[in-house]
Amino acid sequence: MKKFKKLLVGAVALLVAVVAAACSNNSNSSSSKNGYTPKTLTIQFVPSQAANKLESRAKPLENMLSKRLGIPVKVSMSTDYNTVVEAMKSKKVDVGFLPPDGYVLAHKQGAADLLLQAERYGVKQPGGKATKSLVKYYRAEILVKKGSKIKSWKDLKGKSISIQNPTSSAGYVFPIAELKQKGLDVTKECKLTTVTGQDQAVLNVLNGDTDAAFVFEDARNTVKADNPNIMKEVVPIYFTKPIPNDTIAVRPGMNKKFEKKLAKAFIDVGKSKKGRKVIESIYSHEGYDYAKDSDFNVVRKYGKIIESVKK
Repeated sequence: MKKFKKLLVGAVALLVAVVAAACSNNSNSSSSKNGYTPKTLTIQFVPSQAANKLESRAKPLENMLSKRLGIPVKVSMSTDYNTVVEAMKSKKVDVGFLPPDGYVLAHKQGAADLLLQAERYGVKQPGGKATKSLVKYYRAEILVKKGSKIKSWKDLKGKSISIQNPTSSAGYVFPIAELKQKGLDVTKECKLTTVTGQDQAVLNVLNGDTDAAFVFEDARNTVKADNPNIMKEVVPIYFTKPIPNDTIAVRPGMNKKFEKKLAKAFIDVGKSKKGRKVIESIYSHEGYDYAKDSDFNVVRKYGKIIESVKK
């Protein structure tokens, strides 16, 4: 009888623990056989400029999306791309604004599925001015200070270069992969300095802290307000092939009906006057459109080149 009581007490304790864990795991969402629906939508961005600036600029999205979704929305800024991926993998974040390589990495790890792709205005060179056409791609460029002895990618050997995190398409992957194909392994033959924010990379070149920088086309515009002559003082010497635009990704298992509602909400925000102003200030996005996972196969190809460089 005593043994039975002990077993009964143990069983009850186990049941309480399981129920408590279930309640804890679902405190921010309701689950069903059709997937989970967030009670509060959590969104995380990665910094392309100074993180404190971006977080304050992204805050208005909370109210804009909340009105369209009918639930609270919380926006936060991560330290880098990997942090967002880990947060989505551990189910702490529902939506991640990820660059192409960040998305491919997250999708491979089962942490994210593609929701939408960003649209931007094309860029016309020389001068780096925006066109009136919306496109789903951009390029990376290599910047140097005007008057520099670096006239082409061939002159980069032995020079210092400002780069971004290794998952940054424009700030790392595409320029390093293409130069590797041309015969220059910048990871071994150049001095690389990792910075947070493409604006900082531009400023490093302007201030002479590094000889060159890998940035998106045309990142010089991010510092133009404080440095009106930046287009003349810092110039591009190389452009990569087109890179798929950034993504809005969701963690797998989201209810498909809610996912469609979420996609429409983001598209509608991008089409509204106030919404477009907000997303322009965050990532220079002009809107969002549907896309396919296969659109990012070029990113996977370049990723394999980067892996070979690391060996």
